[in-house]
Amino acid sequence: MRNFVRHIARLALACLLLPGMAIAQSEADRRPSHCIALVENVPGLEVIWRAGYRDPLPEHTVRLNYIDHSMYLLQTPGGLNVITDYNGFTGPAALIPDVVTMNHSHTTHWTANPDPAIPHVLQGWDDTGAPADHHLDLGEMLVRNVPTDIRSRYGSGVEPDGNSIFIFEVAGLCIGHLGHLHHEPNPEQYAAIGRLDVVMAPIDGGMTLPTEVMIRVLQRFRASIVLPMHWHSGNSLDRFLAGVANDFRIERREERMLEVSLRDLPSEPTVIVLQPRFLGFNDEGQ
Repeated sequence: MRNFVRHIARLALACLLLPGMAIAQSEADRRPSHCIALVENVPGLEVIWRAGYRDPLPEHTVRLNYIDHSMYLLQTPGGLNVITDYNGFTGPAALIPDVVTMNHSHTTHWTANPDPAIPHVLQGWDDTGAPADHHLDLGEMLVRNVPTDIRSRYGSGVEPDGNSIFIFEVAGLCIGHLGHLHHEPNPEQYAAIGRLDVVMAPIDGGMTLPTEVMIRVLQRFRASIVLPMHWHSGNSLDRFLAGVANDFRIERREERMLEVSLRDLPSEPTVIVLQPRFLGFNDEGQ
C-alpha cells in the first residue's frame, strides 16, 4: 500500500513538473552505485575501445577521455559531458560541457574565467575558506566531493580543505578523480570517498604525493581500473608502473579513451595507461 501511495504521489508531481522537465532521469532512475556500501561479488567491468568521443554510448556505459594533464572528459549515454580539473582549454573541438570540476593548487587545474555557457562549475575549494560541499544530482549522474588539504602556494604551511577529490556515481559505477592530492586520505575521508571502481590518480611523484605513498593509497582503494594522470615525463610514469607491477596488471594503450560498464570485474586491479590528446586532434584514429 505504501509503495502504491508513493507511486501516485510521483505521478502527481510529474504532472506538475512536466512543462519544464528537460533533465533525462530522476535520482530513482539512476542505476545505483556501490560507492559507500561495499558489495561483494558484484558483476564487474567491461572495457571497450571505440572510434571517437562523439559516438553514441550503449546503456549503462561511461566513456572516459584523457585530454591533458589531469583533465578527463566523462560522457554518458544520456549525453552528459563532464570535465575534471578544467583549465579552460580542451582543444579545437567545440564542446560546452555540462559540468566542470576545478582544483586551485596550480593554474593548470582551474580557470578564473570558465565559459559562462557551462551550466555547472564546481570549485574544489570555497572562497570563504570553508570546505567545498557539492552534491549535484543530474539524474543520470551524481557528482559529489570530499575536501582535502593542500600545501600552501609557497610551501610554508597547509591550506585546509584547499582542494577536493571528486566522485562521479553513474551507470552503477563509482568513479573517483583524486585531483592534486597532497596527503594520504585519513580514515574519515576514505570512508566518505567509498568503494571506487575507477580512479584517476596523479602519479608525478613530487608535485602531488610521493610515488610510494600514492601506491599505498591505490592499494587501499583496490579499484578495478587505475588511470594514471599528471605524469610530466616518461620517467615518472615508468617509476610508478615499476612500483605497482607486483599488485596491478598493467596495460599500455595508444588510445586516448576507453568505455567502462559494470559487467565482469577484472580478475585483478588493472592500471591502464591512456595517451592524452586534446579534443579535435586525431579524433578518428585515437
